[in-house]
Amino acid sequence: MKTAILLIDDNEDILEFLSEVLGESYHLHLAGDGEKALALLEKNMIDLIISDIMMPGMDGFELCQLIKSKVEYCHIPVILLTSKNTYKAKIAGLEVGADAYIQKPFSPEFLQLQVANLLKNRSKIRDHFANAPFEDVRVMAHSKTDELFLKKLNEYICKNIKDIGLNMDKLSEHMNMSRPTFYRKIKSISSLSPKELVDITRLKKATELISQNEYTLFEITKLTGYSSQTVFGKSFQKHYKMSPMEYQSSLQRKSSADL
Repeated sequence: MKTAILLIDDNEDILEFLSEVLGESYHLHLAGDGEKALALLEKNMIDLIISDIMMPGMDGFELCQLIKSKVEYCHIPVILLTSKNTYKAKIAGLEVGADAYIQKPFSPEFLQLQVANLLKNRSKIRDHFANAPFEDVRVMAHSKTDELFLKKLNEYICKNIKDIGLNMDKLSEHMNMSRPTFYRKIKSISSLSPKELVDITRLKKATELISQNEYTLFEITKLTGYSSQTVFGKSFQKHYKMSPMEYQSSLQRKSSADL
């Protein structure tokens, strides 16, 4: 599935130009004003937003500030486009939480590079979290709002990690979100489905318990909410490319080598 970008500008020629520049690489959603943009955000998973500043009604500054203040959308990087070349305007863009500020006119290559870099940086952070056994979920946060959201979610998952039936219904209810909104938020911020995020949290807890060397693998299976040791082993092997027993042995060898 292509990365989704929301383009917002009241000038149809600009929207057409942006579509030509980005259309081959990304799935695009177009909006002529802030209200239409918010309506699209409510129904679609958006990975990045590019907005003009000067628009009728809600301008780009107000829209960016609103997006960055809402827990449902605050993780989405925002690029603001402006014809104003003033220090004050750039400061205003940073104050409302914009991730990049591009002055018109700009080259297509420059915009493409800015977009690619923002998306690449987010992707690196998500990959790091997924593959680092002891990394905290808050490493994926891009704002204080995101950090608090992820902290609350992670604490709930860890508190209920023994629950085999821990699912998206329980998670979305705890986070006071509808199922679709919660799914889009988690998928966008982590590239994982809620189920995959729970599974990775279970695996991270399992690696922690294995490293403590106080429990059998059977006990760890129960402590992390897996229905059987077979299911646990398959999940561990798929994610870490080794079995729980192999991981346990690698820690023991490392411990012996350090003595």
